Amino acid sequence: MADQSPAAPPPLPLKIITGADDFGRPLKDALVAHLKSLGNIDVEDLGTSSYYSIAAEVGRRVSAASGSPEVRGLVACGTGAGVSIFANKFLGVFAATCLSPADAVNARSINNSNVLAVSGISTPPESAIEILDTWLTTPFKAPCPANNLKPWSDEIESFLDNSLIEMPKIGAASASAAAEEKLTPCALCCLAKSRKLDPIEIIPGGAMKIVRESPTSAIVSFKAGSVEPAHHHTFGHDLLVMKGSKRVWNLTKEAKYDLVAGDYLFTPAGDVHRVKYFEDTEFFIKWEGKWDIFFDEEMEAAEAAIDKEAEDGYQLIK
Repeated sequence: MADQSPAAPPPLPLKIITGADDFGRPLKDALVAHLKSLGNIDVEDLGTSSYYSIAAEVGRRVSAASGSPEVRGLVACGTGAGVSIFANKFLGVFAATCLSPADAVNARSINNSNVLAVSGISTPPESAIEILDTWLTTPFKAPCPANNLKPWSDEIESFLDNSLIEMPKIGAASASAAAEEKLTPCALCCLAKSRKLDPIEIIPGGAMKIVRESPTSAIVSFKAGSVEPAHHHTFGHDLLVMKGSKRVWNLTKEAKYDLVAGDYLFTPAGDVHRVKYFEDTEFFIKWEGKWDIFFDEEMEAAEAAIDKEAEDGYQLIK
């Protein structure tokens, strides 16, 4: 039986990206509070959405993370299974559903799990905290219940070391195979690459190039971290994200949308909306008539509103 004493805080700084669906939200909130109490872990809480949307967003961000501090993920739904499935759709993500501390030790020791999935229905907060602490502090190749808590043999250690090299190649090989098929390139992406975008002077970090007049269409880019203060237009506009990620707050409709490459959004004329860019982002936008923009708040107010909501935990609508 594994030592059930409380786990010590992780020895190195960590960043944990977390999210849940409605069934997992109470447990996720309890675990976020525990993580913050440890004092040396940066927690980014993406809030609540459908289990597949929130898990995919956590998985995507863990996959894209590099450097220091180490970035891991924490996801919760009713069973812990659904969020694990969709977090695992991204290269370099090794999500494991853990219903006991023994599961957590095995997942870290054998699989080098970097995303923990927990069950909001079957796991009470006290047990989940023990699972989380165990998962945080168990190193790769540690003695684990799967091996009767004994050290691994040299043969198995060699296999585990080699697995860290071979496992990421599985998804990468699929991506390479698709590239080798020489699929028809995206026309919008080719259009963006062939045109120089002009800076949007009134919004720092933005650039735009009009590609057609009446109906008007444009390629727009924003740098990671950029913010569009609340504003509106006299026209409705269709938007298609080509790369990157952004969050749109439609303040008129009191709705929020997290958009990544391939996502579409229509914003009606007059609707006041605010935007935050998490990565370098490019999108195609189309509207009727001439371009206009009317600001409804100052940049400082927009950034303050976004920071406040981040502290409260985002509630995502997809």
